[in-house]
Amino acid sequence: MSGMVHLATAGDVVEAEELQEILRNAGIESSIEQAPEDDAVSVFVPEADLETAQDAIEALTEPDELISEP
Repeated sequence: MSGMVHLATAGDVVEAEELQEILRNAGIESSIEQAPEDDAVSVFVPEADLETAQDAIEALTEPDELISEP
């Protein structure tokens, strides 16, 4: 089993959970982690699913919504 890698940085927990829902609907496991000193929330996916996860997020988000990639 591969490790988890950074997929995106969300502005807050709500946005991160929306990304998780998109990933869940695409059949991709994910986790979120918030740094205590930061409002941003990182979204992680299995390394083997990274490219598929990026495609799922890009396909289901508006072009003007910025998702920070690693």
